[in-house]
Amino acid sequence: MDNSFTDLLRRHLRFLPSDQPLEADASLRDLGLTSMQAIEVLFDIEDLYGVSLEDDQLNDTTFSTAGHLWQAVDDARTRTAASTR
Repeated sequence: MDNSFTDLLRRHLRFLPSDQPLEADASLRDLGLTSMQAIEVLFDIEDLYGVSLEDDQLNDTTFSTAGHLWQAVDDARTRTAASTR
């Protein structure tokens, strides 16, 4: 996970103390991410990285942990980079 991604997520995680690092296995729901905020996170990801997640990635597993969500974002970045070559 890169710093931009963790900063993006941190804005939506009201139960993550500011002095605590965001770990890859951190449960996003336990840290305060709601389904409505997940939509906002998607928009922020699109704005920051210029990618969209595939429809089959818009599920509870993808949004279960920071690491799972990062993997989906990284996969989308790879797909986008490959399609522009």
